[in-house]
Amino acid sequence: MTYCVGMILDKGLVLMSDTRTNSGVDNVSVFRKMYRWEVPGQRIVALMTAGNLATTQAVVSQLEERAKIPDERHNSLLEAPTMFQVASEVGKLLRATVAERQEANGSRGQGRFTASIVVAGQIKGMEPRLFMIYPEGNFIEAGFDTPFFQIGETKYGRPIILRGYDRGMSMEDAVKLLMVSFDSTLKANLSVGLPLDLLVIGRAAFAASHERRIAHDDPYFQAISSSWGDALRSAFHSLPDYSFSNEKSDTVEDGTKAEH
Repeated sequence: MTYCVGMILDKGLVLMSDTRTNSGVDNVSVFRKMYRWEVPGQRIVALMTAGNLATTQAVVSQLEERAKIPDERHNSLLEAPTMFQVASEVGKLLRATVAERQEANGSRGQGRFTASIVVAGQIKGMEPRLFMIYPEGNFIEAGFDTPFFQIGETKYGRPIILRGYDRGMSMEDAVKLLMVSFDSTLKANLSVGLPLDLLVIGRAAFAASHERRIAHDDPYFQAISSSWGDALRSAFHSLPDYSFSNEKSDTVEDGTKAEH
């Protein structure tokens, strides 16, 4: 399992992913789940992957080849005229890759090679866009009602983002929000783990505005984790106390008990 989040803001895009891959408690490895391609001043395309590692690596490898040697039969990420067409091509490639592996493994392969992908980026003259692609190759796009996508182990970090997200927030605050979301997920699920990869894409930057790998000893992430834990405990203790003897009888002015 993994955890990846893509978020669209007025100021651009913020992406974060973990790097843990495991096939049981005795086989835990670190693999990058975030990839990007750029044409300086023209476009940037970024991907995050979750699901079967062999499937996602096969998709990414083929996209890398297309980016290096584009041809008329296969639209390159660096030549597709819109981000919608970029998402379409990634979806087609994911669907074909999943089907190929399931066919090669027969009935044993059903469901074993599924994967999902988040695609984000901007092409010059167009708005930043964010898509989530399903194993079947179809996809949806982020908008005002759904401004972020999660793939992988989503449930633990989702409430944090729902409560804290604001489309007009700064990039720095968005990163801080994702740090808290990932910290909550890390605490709750061993299948998600450090290091984390962070990518910030400013509007009309067409390049990585900020990129960072967050390791176990990262001082800022450690401060976020510690401070968030303290803040939760403080907030909990500030809530009204519950009492087993707080059932009060409503009385009328003459002192008799009111009927309910």
